[in-house]
Amino acid sequence: MTYTRAAVERAMKVQEVILRALSGRQSWLQVADVLGLSPRTVRRLRLRYQKVGYDGLFDHRRRRSPRAVPVAELERVLRLYRERYGPRDGHPGFNVRHFCDVVRRDHQVQLSYSFIKQALQSAGLVAKRRARGRHRRRREPRPCLGELLHLDGSRHRWLALLPDAWHTLLAVVDDATNRLLYAQLVEGGESVEAIMTALREVVATYGLPGALYTDRAHWAVHTPTAGAAPDRRQLTQVGRALARLGIEHILGYSPQARGRSERANGTLQGRLVNELRVARISTVLAANRYLRERFMPDYNARFTRPPADPASAFVGIGRYDLEQIFCHQEERIVARDNTVGSSSRSTSSAAAAAAPGCACSSGATSTERTQFGGGRAAWVATRRSGVPSTPRPSAACRSRKSGQITCQTRAVRSLVNDTGSRVRTAWPTIEAECMTCPTTSRSTPL
Repeated sequence: MTYTRAAVERAMKVQEVILRALSGRQSWLQVADVLGLSPRTVRRLRLRYQKVGYDGLFDHRRRRSPRAVPVAELERVLRLYRERYGPRDGHPGFNVRHFCDVVRRDHQVQLSYSFIKQALQSAGLVAKRRARGRHRRRREPRPCLGELLHLDGSRHRWLALLPDAWHTLLAVVDDATNRLLYAQLVEGGESVEAIMTALREVVATYGLPGALYTDRAHWAVHTPTAGAAPDRRQLTQVGRALARLGIEHILGYSPQARGRSERANGTLQGRLVNELRVARISTVLAANRYLRERFMPDYNARFTRPPADPASAFVGIGRYDLEQIFCHQEERIVARDNTVGSSSRSTSSAAAAAAPGCACSSGATSTERTQFGGGRAAWVATRRSGVPSTPRPSAACRSRKSGQITCQTRAVRSLVNDTGSRVRTAWPTIEAECMTCPTTSRSTPL
């Protein structure tokens, strides 16, 4: 029977130390220390050497293990990491856990995580690292799904094929289950429109959550001066929408306080960038489609954990009109000449809709709402407290019940039909959803 060179060298060394012990130059405990074996194993080797001789020192277990991995399969795994999923073009490549998930999903590899990690480390493709201990005690997650959501944006080079392009990934993560409820790549950063769009999709899909955890970005809270405490009394557009829906808004004052969202961003940066690179995706539109159809289902299947309480904390939206809540809203006052100053968010121009001969709207509060994405603007006139009583409405206003056009409606229609108005360039369609005279008994809300 032929043996390998290492096996022959090992048998020669064992023979040498056994002969020394038999001659009395070494004790059997010293032989065990030299060979790195237990005294019991040394006694077995001495008995085999005395009965069989030199051949008894070889290991005769030549049968192949039934759990041994085929060499071709091992070479295929190493080749996949080296040629496709490993470091390339300045990117660190897939980590071992991510690589193991991908080869099981896309290449039908059935090897265990520990074997793949040991094989990659033995081949020099992955460096060995010391196990990292827990830095601090983590907060216990909320018990119910939808009780607390984390919303955060991560600015990163998400498209590896475009190394100079920076994009922002908006992600909404549930605190109880670590489930990724929303993920979208945007080019304009954490704008109010992008945040409103994300919140509206989450609310329309799942319902109203109990609380929302965010950082102190400009869209989340108003900060009078840099470094000062935020002013919670002056609501932003997002704060107004959350207050209208009854959602508690919790602010984080440090990245460590928002540990779950920060860890989610780290996981997304480590996995999504590499998957988009392997899929050869170089546009935001294709990346968002990959996020919805491929990445989010795999992410939730891998990282979602069951909640402590199976009951859901999401509440139905009921009769809320989300279009009138997740919008840009401003409060204005109707002038004495029945004019409403209107300005877009991009220009500081104003246009007026006048109705001469009627002062029924003077001093009323006007709410201007603009839907994102080129929607409409509407005004709702309500009586302002502390305003002196206005003169009696004219005959045109009193004829409203008979179906005739009132002076106020005529004024708004004149604004809509005015092609030279700057407001028409800011909003493609402008309507008067509801405008009532402050002197009437009630006003119809929008």
